[in-house]
Amino acid sequence: MTRLMMLLLAAALFLGGCETTKGVGKDMQKAGGWIEEKASK
Repeated sequence: MTRLMMLLLAAALFLGGCETTKGVGKDMQKAGGWIEEKASK
């Protein structure tokens, strides 16, 4: 039960930080760019 609550809280914070679906796309691009940068090193 606690694990579910933590997952829901994390999802709410993530989605709350993105104002629109366009914002979600930009966040995903930033995360992808960071991963590519770390993988290329």
